[in-house]
Amino acid sequence: MSVELPFAPVDQIIRRNAGDLRVSADAAEALARRVEGHGASLAEDAAEHATDDGRKTLMASDFGVEQVVDREDLVLPVAPVDRIARLEIDDGYRVGMDARIALADVLEDYADNVAGAAATLARHADRRTIQAEDIETYFALFE
Repeated sequence: MSVELPFAPVDQIIRRNAGDLRVSADAAEALARRVEGHGASLAEDAAEHATDDGRKTLMASDFGVEQVVDREDLVLPVAPVDRIARLEIDDGYRVGMDARIALADVLEDYADNVAGAAATLARHADRRTIQAEDIETYFALFE
């Protein structure tokens, strides 16, 4: 599976959690892949919810979001998040703009949590750089 999410915004999310640590390109790639997989899974669940409600359009509420943030407040770009949402769902579904923004917000929070933990792991290992192994260690420990 190719990564739909550009690494630069993911790198930016890691850096805002890194403090004085550096960020390896492999860490950004590893987190982008994890974010993508999580987003596709959330979209599958949202599609089931929409189907249960008799709809073919995913809405923000299908992602558990009641208040949609402004698109400009997000680091993750909405177009790749839309492609992520469509990875595992049937082509008959539509993803509303509010749903795209809501999913981007959820995924950004997810990435922030992982990045914060990865920074802690890197510091614990007495390294100055967050590496892909910190991202993978987080998932080995907490998922």
